[in-house]
Amino acid sequence: MIKKHKKFRKPKKAFDTERIKDENVVVGKYGLKNKKELWKAKAKLDNFRRQAKKLIDADLEMQEVFLIKLRGLGFKVDTTAEVLALTEEDILKRRLQTMVLKKGIATTVKGARQMITHKKILVNGGVVNIPSYMVSVEDEGKIAIRKSVKAKPVVEKKGEEKEEEKVEEVKEEKKEEIKEGEKIGEKIGEKIGEKIGEMKEVENVEEKIEKPVEENVELKVEGGRK
Repeated sequence: MIKKHKKFRKPKKAFDTERIKDENVVVGKYGLKNKKELWKAKAKLDNFRRQAKKLIDADLEMQEVFLIKLRGLGFKVDTTAEVLALTEEDILKRRLQTMVLKKGIATTVKGARQMITHKKILVNGGVVNIPSYMVSVEDEGKIAIRKSVKAKPVVEKKGEEKEEEKVEEVKEEKKEEIKEGEKIGEKIGEKIGEKIGEMKEVENVEEKIEKPVEENVELKVEGGRK
């Protein structure tokens, strides 16, 4: 597993009151999530300064290549000495979050961060959701809001059409009610038929029982007469 190196260094003095106050001001001004983002900007600045120091005694062509690269990122530098004079705020000014606020796309620095993290910002036609993204001079004019697909507006119908639709709906409802009534009537008729059949069966059974009894009574009466 490859170990990831930190992109920043913590301050040597953890409880330096003046430094903490200055950092809090910068964090609030540029809408940073935490001080790590500020320390990353400082680390990037230190990298630029380190390269500038190495190129002090180098050829002008090598220096110019380095300066052209920094100018492409939006830093106004013409010499290596000017690179050494850059500050953390010069780095923070080139962040996408700051550029979105500068162009008036967002009203607040926090609102700009929210728009970026919610993937509502395009840079050169592509979605960028990293607030610390360094915007080049070439892409500076290509920052735009991502257009969301809007639903087609529902065209309101005229009053006559609405009334006709209501009449049709009422007719359909009445038809359904009639069908339901017919179904209920059929069920009731079936139940009544079943009950009538049961009653007939009972009457038949009673008749069968009564006939033998009457015959027995008649036989008894005739025997008594004899």
